[in-house]
Amino acid sequence: MADAAIDGATLYYERRGDGEPLLLIQGMSGTHLSWGEPFLGALGDGLDLVTYDHRGIGNSGPQAGAVTIAGLADDAAALLDAVGWESAHVLGVSMGGMVAQELALARRERVRRLVLACTYPGGAGAQLTDPAVMQELAGAMLSGNRERALRASYAANLSAPYAAEPGNWETFHAMATALPVAIPAIMAQAQAVMGHDANDRLGSITAPTLVIHGTADRMLPMHNGELIAERIPNARLELFEGVGHMLWWEQPERTAALVRSHVLDQ
Repeated sequence: MADAAIDGATLYYERRGDGEPLLLIQGMSGTHLSWGEPFLGALGDGLDLVTYDHRGIGNSGPQAGAVTIAGLADDAAALLDAVGWESAHVLGVSMGGMVAQELALARRERVRRLVLACTYPGGAGAQLTDPAVMQELAGAMLSGNRERALRASYAANLSAPYAAEPGNWETFHAMATALPVAIPAIMAQAQAVMGHDANDRLGSITAPTLVIHGTADRMLPMHNGELIAERIPNARLELFEGVGHMLWWEQPERTAALVRSHVLDQ
């Protein structure tokens, strides 16, 4: 556990393991806890992992001004400097996948291998969250009832079969309440997501890329993963049938196995 002073902000990060460097970039409202021990543990030996909280989120310092995907990519690059990595493999999920796209485009020499999961390219043909789902989430968040907001998030981010399994809600709830995220911070990140558009630039990504998406993703539909894989030269697409948005949470072992194989080039 450590703090990195970056461009007027303090970013909280955690580091574990030894081997190939892998930076993990979380999505909207996600903290370092949102990876879950089942996934981090399944990544196994041979990887030096860094997880962190975006500015304004979790244990990191406050966000001053508007949040942008490009600004969050600058933070990720500065964090590489702070931990002493000239380059690293990068895994980005959801909004974190947008940050990873920008990082790979703006600083291609710093990204060795890239994994983009349950994310969105922006631009023509891309699909954001269905308005009905957004209305459901917004209504729950603005209700002032935190339990209602968490229930709505749980239903939107995970497949119906997984959400219905006994014990899964309790595990999710414990993670989400251990390090609560303020609604204004979530809304600021949502604005950043709305402004993201790397679609026409994805062909410039040179890092070997793995794209993973769940076919039952209600937050960022599967079509986005297909579009990203089409745009990035030689990208490999893996679809998780019937899996929701938080695929690393829903299927941690399978996700970790794919990430390990790609990063370690096995």
